Amino acid sequence: MQTPAYWQSRFPAALLLPLAALFGLLAAVRRAFYRLGWLKSERLAVAVVIVGNISAGGAGKTPTVRYLAERLRAAGFNPGIVSRGYGGRVDGVAEVPPQGDPAVYGDEPLLLAATTLCPVFVGRDRVAAGRALLAAHPATDVVLCDDGLQHYRLARDVEIVVIDGARGLQNGWLLPAGPLREPASRLAGVDAVVFNGDGAAALPPHPRSHRMALVPGAAWNLAEPAKTRPLADFGGRLAALAGIGHPARFFATLHAAGLRAVAEYPFPDHHAYRAEDLAAIEADAVLVTEKDAVKLAGLSLGGNIWAVPVAAELSPDLAGWLVQRLLDLKNSHGRQTA
Repeated sequence: MQTPAYWQSRFPAALLLPLAALFGLLAAVRRAFYRLGWLKSERLAVAVVIVGNISAGGAGKTPTVRYLAERLRAAGFNPGIVSRGYGGRVDGVAEVPPQGDPAVYGDEPLLLAATTLCPVFVGRDRVAAGRALLAAHPATDVVLCDDGLQHYRLARDVEIVVIDGARGLQNGWLLPAGPLREPASRLAGVDAVVFNGDGAAALPPHPRSHRMALVPGAAWNLAEPAKTRPLADFGGRLAALAGIGHPARFFATLHAAGLRAVAEYPFPDHHAYRAEDLAAIEADAVLVTEKDAVKLAGLSLGGNIWAVPVAAELSPDLAGWLVQRLLDLKNSHGRQTA
């Protein structure tokens, strides 16, 4: 989503503080009801790892889930992924096919299904999605939940919060006066915090903090996916488009890779592209994110569209810590984790 400019400051956002106070009260009451057991959390048969955030807007949750899924598979686990499927139109619960329609399943679940080799299920009810995943893929021994920090009906064993290091918590106020779904104090109760990119010095400290960098790889051509090209080989007139939570992050990644004078075209997060969106772009090559690529693949756009994959690198090692945490859970609670 495109975040309002007033979330960066205290005025005119202060005019919305009465609504933010009401939002905070309702959120606090709801959390208390779950904590007291008046609303019931439901547990899956395997460990559940939530990767979410406390603020609205893109922060880097999907790259984090992808990183964890790949690293858990390499460590001998069989992870599955559940997601709300934002932007899709699934009624109930569905498994996401790697070559599915992003308008049906959502762009982020489709990207995860295509790149992680893990089963991915979508549904507004994460408990139902998790149970359907385990029924269809009984070898699954850990469920990664892409978003869902506030979906308290799904009991969780590990909570990981991702924060955009560049934007931070902005003005630090609750919706709608600011970007926060929950107060910053909520961070004290999570297991780990991932800061995506630079600028973390101004963010709340956490005893288990990790810095994430998104490292670009060789671009691949949408018309011929087997055709790849290092970013250093791109020249001439270049354009870049991004329909993600924070398009400037993608453009900065290209600049850091040495690409200059790139015409930038930001679009809203989860934007449903049409051929007309690119008709006015005159360039020898158009560089897009992989999230955008899953939506552009169904359009006939010629051979000058290139998707730029990014790999998450975290310091210190988040996946190594998570593997040990899951093994500890298995030993202490007998949960199925490997």
